[in-house]
Amino acid sequence: MDTSDDKDLRDAALHYHRYPKPGKLEIRATKPLANGRDLARAYSPGVAEACLEIKANPDTARDYTARGNLVAVVTNGTAVLGLGNIGGLASKPVMEGKAVLFKKFANIDCFDIELNEPDPERLADIVCALEPTFGAINLEDIKAPDCFIVEKLCRERMNIPVFHDDQHGTAIVVGAAATNALRVAGKSFEDIKIVSTGGGAAGIACLNMLLKLGVKRENVWLCDIDGLVYNGRETEMSPQKAEYAQGTKPATLDDVIAGADLFLGLSGPGVLTPDMVKKMADAPVIFALANPKPEIDPAAARAANPKAIIATGRSDFPNQVNNVLCFPFIFRGALDVGATEINDAMKIACVEGIAELARKTTSAEAAAAYRGEQLTFGPDYLIPKPFDPRLIGVVASAVARAACETGVATRPITDMKAYKANLDGSVFKSALLMRPVFEAARSAERKIVFAEGEDERVLRSSQAIIEETTDMPILIGRPEVIERRCERAGLKIRPGIDFEVVNPENDPRYRDYWGTYHDVMARKGVTPDLAKAIMRTNTTAIGAVMVHRGEADSLICGTFGQYLWHLNYISQVLGQAGNKPIAALSMLILEDGPLFIADTQVHAEPTPQQIAETVIGAARHIRRFGLKPNIALCSHSQFGNLDSQSGRTMRAAMELLDSVPRDFDYEGEMHIDSALDPELRARVFPAAHMEGTANCLVMANADAASGVRNILKMKGDALEVGPILMGMGNRAHIVTPSITARGLLNMSALAGTPVAHYG
Repeated sequence: MDTSDDKDLRDAALHYHRYPKPGKLEIRATKPLANGRDLARAYSPGVAEACLEIKANPDTARDYTARGNLVAVVTNGTAVLGLGNIGGLASKPVMEGKAVLFKKFANIDCFDIELNEPDPERLADIVCALEPTFGAINLEDIKAPDCFIVEKLCRERMNIPVFHDDQHGTAIVVGAAATNALRVAGKSFEDIKIVSTGGGAAGIACLNMLLKLGVKRENVWLCDIDGLVYNGRETEMSPQKAEYAQGTKPATLDDVIAGADLFLGLSGPGVLTPDMVKKMADAPVIFALANPKPEIDPAAARAANPKAIIATGRSDFPNQVNNVLCFPFIFRGALDVGATEINDAMKIACVEGIAELARKTTSAEAAAAYRGEQLTFGPDYLIPKPFDPRLIGVVASAVARAACETGVATRPITDMKAYKANLDGSVFKSALLMRPVFEAARSAERKIVFAEGEDERVLRSSQAIIEETTDMPILIGRPEVIERRCERAGLKIRPGIDFEVVNPENDPRYRDYWGTYHDVMARKGVTPDLAKAIMRTNTTAIGAVMVHRGEADSLICGTFGQYLWHLNYISQVLGQAGNKPIAALSMLILEDGPLFIADTQVHAEPTPQQIAETVIGAARHIRRFGLKPNIALCSHSQFGNLDSQSGRTMRAAMELLDSVPRDFDYEGEMHIDSALDPELRARVFPAAHMEGTANCLVMANADAASGVRNILKMKGDALEVGPILMGMGNRAHIVTPSITARGLLNMSALAGTPVAHYG
């Protein structure tokens, strides 16, 4: 009988699939179809031109159609995970889900195809006939041994990758998990004894993969529902099982489990008992992968042997062996090089990429998605989490490289480093735009002080700074707290070893710092006692003093607190050298490119002079990203049609800008739609001396700038880089509390770029 929790899950799942529209997929056009001209290009007569190009050269199908990024998930529903032979129609929600994962994790378009065809040879005929439509085929949930037949026939007859994920996807992730589990246990593939339960497609494929990784066939013992697979056994046998036959006599799992280093379970619940675990070798590796209930409960296994290293197929236990770690990325790499097949070298490259990634520092994005879990390499973290955004870059590029090296790539990639960077850029929206900034930052070694050094986002960005740049982070905070949080987050960096720490509670420089602050502020009402108190409690002021004294090149603060509060102390200390905050500039990365917004923070109601300074500063900073400034001064008034305050301010700012020749394009005052729509602007004001779409909007007040920024972030799915504090000579930047670790890394790169590089 269902429990209330089971019923709640059922109701929630059904609601998820039904609303707001049935299913999990839809098709959207990628080209405009707004008028007769578009229609003539998309269909008759224009479509004939694309057809003739493809007829003349079939390889151009990738250029003129979606085929090069299109995968088919094909099933007959005879072996749906946890549900059995439910048929094609009932399996459709699973296949739709698979298609969603392809799109989410690797931006691969996917059609799910469910077929009422139980005969494997006829099923293979149907799949082969689909070759003109798709760039690759993912076979799914086809029972054994039929799946072996279908895949073999399709691989022989098709010139595109055919991959049965239940076999090879599971095998790849098991291979990666086993690689790291044996590393933790201090064992090697060549020496271990394996006992496996389950002679189906996944089980056989996993054993085949483990042999490729170095396991000796004579050290593998395969059991199924009838016990040990042995030479001469006749019941429930197949050629694939027969390859793993051991001995000539019947035996049970209990008979062969003694001394086993690795138990590989792809069978059913309760197959492995605690007593059996006690018979296994020291520090046994137990992969209990049956779903929804594993072969043994992890707690029971660990009670039987506290040194056991355990993985399951469930997300509510550590080390979930999940195919999503593999299939989106192996297909991504295969499609990008036009591979004709997915061969063993590509599969092993996938294994090695996944395993290596788990041994690296956990990404901030994965840590955020799995908050509360310990994501440090070890017994409870053998493989990465599915939402680790580094998977696509690491795994897909490894697969693509292997395809090129083994000669199955029809479009080999020559610059693999650039390819990986593009993959990373597809996940980290800011990556491509930030590339020139990071390149400039690598040419100089700068010290970046973080005011909120105990914040986990700061710690993660500091790890990335050390790994990816030549800059050196300095963290303000209590050393013991920083060290404890580094350990908890699974970071390799440690205070006093990898980076400098300033301890507000006890630092030998305390007297020098409060003395410097008092010297700066003595005639502004700050007494020695107040200076001492501020240098004990105000980390932003401490960081500003460090920059003022030359002990750091730039300060980053603002992960908590109000922007203007931080700006006050920065202006007090760092404004002494003639710097003054001009404005805050935010870069918002949208689907169709970047859009800069100013001033979001500094001046609530800027004067014409301040607007002009903002425009000039924005142009200077936009160039840092390798972009040409195209700046619109925005107002409710449009080219003088309203005598409003904002209109008057913008018109006065335009006069100031026009008084001196400028080396960038700007125009105003105008509405935002006119700024972003050149055709509309040309109709309203044909004499405008700005061409194209504006890439920077300068607003008449902070309310408008902040409002546009927040709407684009929340409703437009825009990623923010910034805000960049202009006018301070790159000596300080104030972020906002919503910033991510990736955002802090971007800001550190901006802070780490000497002004000479972009001035």
